[in-house]
Amino acid sequence: MVAPLSAWPWENFGVFKYLLYGPLAAKVLYSWIYEDSIKDLWCLHILVICALRGLIHQLWNSYSTTLFLTRNRRIKQEGVDFKQIDREWDWDNFLILHALLAYMACLIFPSLDDLPLWNPKGFITLLFLHVTVSEPLYYWAHRYFHEGYLFTHYHSLHHSSSVTHPYTAGHATFLEHLILCVVIGIPMAGSIMMGYGSTSMVYGYVSAFDFLRCLGHSNVEVVTHEVFNKLPFLKYFLYTPTYHSLHHTEMGTNFCLFMPLFDAMGNTLNRNSWHLHKKISSDSAKNGRVPDFVFLAHGVDLTSSMHAPFVFRSFASVPFSTRIFLLPLLPVAFLVMLIMWTWSKTFLISFYNLRGHLHQTWVVPRFGFQYFLPFAMEGINKRIEEAILRADRIGVKVISLAALNKNEALNGGGTLFVEKHPDLKVRVVHGNTLTAAVILNEIPKDVEEVFLTGATSKLGRAIALYLCRRRVRVLMLTLSTERFQKIQREAPADCQNYLVQVTKYQAAQNCKTWIVGKWITPRQQSWAPSGTHFHQFVVPPILAFRRDCTYGDLAAMRLPDDVEGLGSCEYTMERGVVHACHAGGVVHQLEGWTHHEVGAIDVDRIDIVWKAALKQGLRPVSSM
Repeated sequence: MVAPLSAWPWENFGVFKYLLYGPLAAKVLYSWIYEDSIKDLWCLHILVICALRGLIHQLWNSYSTTLFLTRNRRIKQEGVDFKQIDREWDWDNFLILHALLAYMACLIFPSLDDLPLWNPKGFITLLFLHVTVSEPLYYWAHRYFHEGYLFTHYHSLHHSSSVTHPYTAGHATFLEHLILCVVIGIPMAGSIMMGYGSTSMVYGYVSAFDFLRCLGHSNVEVVTHEVFNKLPFLKYFLYTPTYHSLHHTEMGTNFCLFMPLFDAMGNTLNRNSWHLHKKISSDSAKNGRVPDFVFLAHGVDLTSSMHAPFVFRSFASVPFSTRIFLLPLLPVAFLVMLIMWTWSKTFLISFYNLRGHLHQTWVVPRFGFQYFLPFAMEGINKRIEEAILRADRIGVKVISLAALNKNEALNGGGTLFVEKHPDLKVRVVHGNTLTAAVILNEIPKDVEEVFLTGATSKLGRAIALYLCRRRVRVLMLTLSTERFQKIQREAPADCQNYLVQVTKYQAAQNCKTWIVGKWITPRQQSWAPSGTHFHQFVVPPILAFRRDCTYGDLAAMRLPDDVEGLGSCEYTMERGVVHACHAGGVVHQLEGWTHHEVGAIDVDRIDIVWKAALKQGLRPVSSM
């Protein structure tokens, strides 16, 4: 049975819970449209304050997940996984609760509309009431919530997030936030009742309250220990992220709201608080743990840039799709793209752990269209080279290149870097061998004929040569007889006749297995017979135009079940699924292979890499 007041009244409303703001918004709009001025001005203030509080949490989320800035100051090194993100999905429920209670207060006390903009006495009174009433009230309530029934049925939900995050601050039960309403309301109500209240006081206190709550849950130490060295008394009046993180680790200590003074008075102050804080603060200038594997990714387009974890965590935790309400942010994304083009270097965007190995994703600050600008290619190669050399310098074992970072025309599938730096200790991997293996293992064993576009590309060549060895007839679409014949000569003599050059899509009008390595238009798709399945290794994926046909996803594999701290999706991939070139690097690292995988695909290794992937626990997505 659910404990009383533990569930939120609107927890089953989904996104419709935001309709609860409707009466406030309607009242503001009605006054604005049909009356000379906005009456009940506090309705507008409440909406603005809620938006401001949401923005504070969003900005703290962006800061704490901007790993290239914060990775060396993280307190707990584990990542926030999908389970925690789902638990904290409705972290903003408390904003709705506070808005409704504030609206009720405005209805009961109409005089709130007459508050002045500024009154310095109100800030003094508010600070006094916060220190003497709110801090001790929260401290003792928090201690009681850590006992028996209250912890099991209420507070354990908040502590289910072992790696704290700014959104964790709002993740609690209905009863806990009702009590928090009292804690935050007493100083404001007291100041107003004494005649010292002001609009700026309400805005300032609520904003500072949320700011400090987010700071404590950020899992990033931002308070330098030098401050406490120079002002020792201050450590009793301002908690730190390290201080509160210890509360989530060792739950019998550090119960205070913002002031450790009350833990010192209640004999619940963790003795390790200042030592750990000094250690983390001092170590922030040092390099953190070296990753064993790096996947070197790149941007796809402007809309996908908003899929980054430090932009919107919730969106990053689900497969990418274009959301109409994000389109107004495109000008901002465009400006950021220009800034990145001008100044940015390759940066860390996400990480996860696999069997004790740290795997990171670094991003080259370039978008898809830039890879096809002749004047931009040199700069892109320079960024990729810098990332490889940095990985080599710090001790990374394997670095895998994402789709366009290994473009044949750009750097020969990574060959350029390996030849330029023959003494590299880091292994450079394009991952195309596993990409080919994934595509080939999707094709039914009884298929006798396939149609292949992008036939003379690196992947197209390997797929054609592999299939002809299986005695599968491959219709290779290419206008270059020279390139076709070069590939044909690589096939065993008794298999060469299985490779057939075609120059038009009409040649495949009776073939139901298409392997698409070059983008095809809906008109070109129309030549496929009904029931055709389109396998593809083209970026971006082709449009699913034909309803009488089926379309495969980009080559990908599901990471092993023992992956830890994974909380973001890789572009359009499902949770836990990564592109095959990413998976290829993972296999290379886990197997401890010491060779580079660059340039042309070794067809003889396709089955070897596939079996190694399965042995290491990676699974084809199609088998799920």
